Amino acid sequence: MNYYFVVYGLTLTSFIITVLAQILVNVIYNQYSHVRNERNLTGEYAARHILDKNGLKNVKVVEVNGYLSDHYDSRKKEIRLSRKNYRGTSIASVSVACHECGHAIQDKDGYLFMKIRASLVPIVNFSSYAGYFAILLGMLFENINLIWSGILLEVVILLFQLVTLPVEINASSRALKELDYAHFLTSKELGRGKKVLTAAAFTYVASIATTLIQIFRLIFMFGKKED
Repeated sequence: MNYYFVVYGLTLTSFIITVLAQILVNVIYNQYSHVRNERNLTGEYAARHILDKNGLKNVKVVEVNGYLSDHYDSRKKEIRLSRKNYRGTSIASVSVACHECGHAIQDKDGYLFMKIRASLVPIVNFSSYAGYFAILLGMLFENINLIWSGILLEVVILLFQLVTLPVEINASSRALKELDYAHFLTSKELGRGKKVLTAAAFTYVASIATTLIQIFRLIFMFGKKED
């Protein structure tokens, strides 16, 4: 099999997966961000209600700039919702807000995978910069040990992504239960909310696949050079 065909084929596959995942989440989110929920609830209201219901009155709900910049900050105990989801009354707004509440509830419950992910963050922050830098230096100085060290750091990123996936899936599962219990969405709207959350989860699956392909590509490139 042609060496360059494999290398460029893996690179192209990685690119296609990333683009398709982003297109999917954007299409589904945009579709349901324009469909108002029947109760006309904002994302901020839904988040505040669910947090209070779960004994998390200490967790703030704040508005931030950006597109789909929604996240839960476990250090500051804040759910940060993008403007569209904070103020919006769409199915997507309420679904995303409740997903972030799922993370806050995980934090309260001491959810194992969330604790593991948090412990890996400093290592991953280092690996994301040091990995390809080590590979670049290894190529520059023709040091294969440095190259393999860089690849190993990329494996750490893969491990972090593998741990992140169940955290995100579990948060979405908790969100759907809370939405159902609180009757924020009708059964039909709940199915649409699930589509939004499933599309978002698919981006994490795509990230895992992309990182795995990149690691195989690096192993193939530099393993070949060792022969």
